[in-house]
Amino acid sequence: MKKALALISLLFALLLSACGNAALQRYESFSQKLQEQDSLSFTAALTASYPDRTAQFELRYTMEDGLQRVTILSPERISGISASVKLGRTALEYDGLILDTGDLDAYGLSPMSALPLLVEALRHGHADAFWTEEGMDAVELLFDDHARANVWFDGEGLPCRAELISDDVVVVNCEIKNWTT
Repeated sequence: MKKALALISLLFALLLSACGNAALQRYESFSQKLQEQDSLSFTAALTASYPDRTAQFELRYTMEDGLQRVTILSPERISGISASVKLGRTALEYDGLILDTGDLDAYGLSPMSALPLLVEALRHGHADAFWTEEGMDAVELLFDDHARANVWFDGEGLPCRAELISDDVVVVNCEIKNWTT
């Protein structure tokens, strides 16, 4: 009986390992293609979790020839405000408004920087773990000493959901739509 249980456990571990390897191969292929892209766009319904409150945004991310732009789609009151990122510099564009979304962690993560950080993690993060959840491949990406991202991929192999985690606390949840390269 013990031998049978040991054999079943070994087979189960091999099956899980095979699933992880397939997910790893799919992710590596996706990441490689993303690294080669000059353009990218998607929208995200983002929930930012501050220590004392949460805030919800709908954002559009675009990248064209190295220029990244995040534009607020909602809330309506600040719709149209965008931040541009190029060569490590960020510029906030506004018309008579000052946007203070505030930092989500001690390292400067904000709702406006979350999507560029997510794209950077997808392009260059270290894939640390893989699993399948609700029929979707998922990957944990490490991108610095204190932060990581969990990303779920739909049946077409495109990101559809992500969490940004800082010091083991989920600070950003987002539902990703309209991923186009």
